[in-house]
Amino acid sequence: MQVYPLIETSAALAEFCDRIRNSDFIAVDTEFMRENTFWPELCLIQVADSDHAAAIDPMAPGIDLAPLLDLLVDNEDVLKVFHAGGQDVEIIFNLTGKTPHPIFDTQVGQMALGQAEQVGYSNLVEAWLGIQLDKGARFTDWSRRPLDKRQIDYAIGDVTHLAKIFPMMLKKLVKTGRGHWLDEEMERLADPAGYNVDPEKAWQRIKMPSRKPDVLGRLRALAAWREREARTKNLPRGRIVKDETLADLAAHQPKDQDALGRVRGLSATWKSNDIGGRLIDALAAAKPLAKEDMPDRAPRGPGLGKEGALVADLLKLLLKIRSRELNVAARLIARSDDLEALAAGRRDDIPMMRGWRYDVFGHAALDLVEGRVGFAVKGGKLVMSQIEATAAAAEPDAATA
Repeated sequence: MQVYPLIETSAALAEFCDRIRNSDFIAVDTEFMRENTFWPELCLIQVADSDHAAAIDPMAPGIDLAPLLDLLVDNEDVLKVFHAGGQDVEIIFNLTGKTPHPIFDTQVGQMALGQAEQVGYSNLVEAWLGIQLDKGARFTDWSRRPLDKRQIDYAIGDVTHLAKIFPMMLKKLVKTGRGHWLDEEMERLADPAGYNVDPEKAWQRIKMPSRKPDVLGRLRALAAWREREARTKNLPRGRIVKDETLADLAAHQPKDQDALGRVRGLSATWKSNDIGGRLIDALAAAKPLAKEDMPDRAPRGPGLGKEGALVADLLKLLLKIRSRELNVAARLIARSDDLEALAAGRRDDIPMMRGWRYDVFGHAALDLVEGRVGFAVKGGKLVMSQIEATAAAAEPDAATA
């Protein structure tokens, strides 16, 4: 594989992109800093195909990233391969307003080939290539210049290893017939809607036990205010106000700005500074949440109750057994909310009740809920057991354990 020197000029980047633009796939990774900012500060981009690899310095004076960004978001003929690429995709979306497509994430791919749900990159490399990575440069300050050789070698290694692993993983996915299992997950990762946070919906990310429309209305107003403040100041949300403080302000509305000086989580200066005034203005403008905007209860539909909760626990046990049999991460098949929804009586709009998920698990889950499947111990292992028709008929609504 030809490894290029650190690319720091527009001409060198354009030449490199021209060499790889007809590749079947490219592996992509980024190094960034965001501990002290709202927007991630892009410090390095690494790209490799089967024959070429390079690290690109986006902080180099005058460098034009357009050829690379065009390749990432506009060239549909090249598959873009990431590992745990959510934050990488977010950076590209922030730069272009688009997401890379088509996309493949090896962390998700590994879920279809083993039971690990969030396998780290170093573990992935060791599992597929037998290489133990040097983690010494992992927590380096990527924004400092100049970058030394060790940093650059470490960064490029992330994509050169990925470019070797991906064809091996793809071959195994094809052999096992599980490649199509990942289509929905990959499209979700590439969906721009997942990276375009609407300030008016920011409240949905904050835990709030109350279901009172006035409280949730204040939470929505406060979360939107904080989102705009954080973006304007380029500070992490928590540096403006922490989630728990927002929730407390929504539940116990202060009478005036002077009261902010006594709120836990805010300093005494908030009773008189400009940002405190803007917070009070946001609260004053808040309106109760409309009925159609109220969050769904979890699970949606009828409440579980004690018996339903037991059925949900049985479904979770069934999922654990099935994922072990298939050697696949349970989360790829179904999530807890889906299991609880099924236990609560829902059948529609549940991912595990359609497509390949239904074939490998959903139909068995339905059989369990409707009393056609139970559990048995065979050879020291817990397995699913079909219930005889006569027994099932005697108690048609029972889930046998």
